[in-house]
Amino acid sequence: MFVISKLFWMAAQPLSLAFLLATFAFAALLFHGRRTAIGALVASLLILFLTLYTTLGSYVLQGLEARFARPTADPASLSCMIVLGGAFETEVTTARGGIEFNQAAERFIEALRLADRFPQSKIFVSGGDGSLSGSYEGDAVASERFFATFGVSADRLIGERASRTTFENVENSGTVLDRSGLTNCLLITSAFHMPRSMGLFRKAAIDVVPWPVDFRTSGTVSLGLDFTQPTLNAQQMATAMREWIGLLAYFVLGRTSALYPSP
Repeated sequence: MFVISKLFWMAAQPLSLAFLLATFAFAALLFHGRRTAIGALVASLLILFLTLYTTLGSYVLQGLEARFARPTADPASLSCMIVLGGAFETEVTTARGGIEFNQAAERFIEALRLADRFPQSKIFVSGGDGSLSGSYEGDAVASERFFATFGVSADRLIGERASRTTFENVENSGTVLDRSGLTNCLLITSAFHMPRSMGLFRKAAIDVVPWPVDFRTSGTVSLGLDFTQPTLNAQQMATAMREWIGLLAYFVLGRTSALYPSP
């Protein structure tokens, strides 16, 4: 299932889908399917336009981020937090060592802030190598260097290194949490990723408190044209589309009980 999901996303992401449709249009033209070719080409151009030159991706992403509200204050006490992997550039850290973050860095920055505020709390990092090659270190490994750099004691860290997907994050976390005697942990992950994550944890009957971070939108995005930042628009669209595909797939497969989990 892991390999299938990776291969599917390679083809289903917006720019890849537009390219495949354009390629299909060219092939249809060669075999005298002019109407089919025109239809595929129009669909390809429409996907490109919506992806590159509108705010649709940010608008959809904004809805995902708003599903679970950002807390207005820190908890009164904190015994543990779960940080879902996906914030390290593991291809780079595997080759070079050190600490190299991607756009989801706030997952670990927030965990570090809370670890300093609540010095008795445990930090459970769930994240292995999510690549097809399986040749990179995961976030659980890289995070050990990160927290050590800022003086967080190793005995506060709990690492889960086998997970390659969000589903595996949750599946593997239950055993580790039970063994460690940890309950009602904060769940720290990107805001757009929180609905899917909470759906999985609820289905697994693991009580967690949502703690969304890494917001990618202002919260005030409206639908419209945007010719100023096509690269960012494409990134936002890909992120939103991937998350919704994940929500739908997990619901259809019975891994969550609700298509769009809510507070």
